[in-house]
Amino acid sequence: MEIFLTIIQLLSCVSIIAVVLIQSGKSAGLSSAIAGGNQNSFLARNKAKSLDAQLAKATKWLGAVFVVLTLVLNFL
Repeated sequence: MEIFLTIIQLLSCVSIIAVVLIQSGKSAGLSSAIAGGNQNSFLARNKAKSLDAQLAKATKWLGAVFVVLTLVLNFL
């Protein structure tokens, strides 16, 4: 059981690394906050369906799985 959970944790770790490396950079963060970036554009409305949004969601879920597996393996 412990070996199986360790393998799953290793796979989730590699998956987190891959998903984070695939994501694009957020270089316009502070400049758009100061200049008042246009949030009413066509691209901003479809942001939830974009690849970056899906990768961000995958990062959160994989991170949660990694943390839970780490805690479970610590208690075993």
